[in-house]
Amino acid sequence: MKISFEELKAQFKKVLLKLDFSEEKAERCATIFAENSRDGVYSHGLNRFPAFVKLIKEGQINIEAEPEKVGQQGMVEQWDGNLAPGMYTAQVATKRAIALAKENGMGLVAVKNTNHWMRGGTYGWQAAEAGCIAICATNSIANMPPFGGTEARLGNNPIVIAVPRQEGHLVLDMAISQFSYGKLQEYELKGEELPVTGGYDEDGNLTKDPAKIRVSERPLPIGFWKGSGLSLMLDVLVASLSGGRTVAEITADTVEAGVSQFFICINAQNLDQSISNRIIEFAKSSDSMEEGGSIRYPGESSLATRRKNEEEGIPVNEEIWQQVLAL
Repeated sequence: MKISFEELKAQFKKVLLKLDFSEEKAERCATIFAENSRDGVYSHGLNRFPAFVKLIKEGQINIEAEPEKVGQQGMVEQWDGNLAPGMYTAQVATKRAIALAKENGMGLVAVKNTNHWMRGGTYGWQAAEAGCIAICATNSIANMPPFGGTEARLGNNPIVIAVPRQEGHLVLDMAISQFSYGKLQEYELKGEELPVTGGYDEDGNLTKDPAKIRVSERPLPIGFWKGSGLSLMLDVLVASLSGGRTVAEITADTVEAGVSQFFICINAQNLDQSISNRIIEFAKSSDSMEEGGSIRYPGESSLATRRKNEEEGIPVNEEIWQQVLAL
């Protein structure tokens, strides 16, 4: 089943307005959810929307709150998200980091007490469109064991790195687990195995079954101990820079709310894009493992999916679409 971007966005906005969102917030949040599905990140578009609404109804998200600056040291600012919708706050924080970068060459906005930002790549694309390099990160509820452990003590703590480029922006958007929980859900909804081992089942056996990994909460960190270390260090950075909560403190409340994030932007006005092009060209010169396969740079698949979905319509899970229509 496929629907248009305009129809998807309009339905999201309709639901948010029924929940008493302001016109501006409803427009911004609906656009981000629709863009996520348009770009092929269905796990943080349509598929995540019912869970977002549930958190609002449970009072975990304050739809009337506004993020506010609470501290500054040079080009580094601390903000309090006040539990406003996470994607709204992240967009505001990125816009501010862009402004600081345009003024000073670089800017960093660290945010405490915010909520899930949905697709982190959204803010990489936002910065790149404004002519800035971006590095963004967030922590989360504990949903991954440290390497060698059996109990969830780390977040998948996504990181985003974006570099503007005329031929197509470079946007790396990745969780620290081999497969994010959203991606595990996608495979489970399609009834498919993971292409590579993604974690452990409840008996401690490595598996490609996404459902078993979601139940055990034992996804593999990328690079094994390296990903484990990166997750821990990102938690240290986002919480320390913002003065916000750590993975342990978020987890103690049993609900993923009040997370910590940072948004770094660097003015790329004088960036020599030929350097990126040469790097991409060299990477693409590799032979593909699969016949007819291709080597793609970070963000290339998203851009290709965006163009395809704009032309042909956005694929939606019919069951979840009906859930949204009923909200």
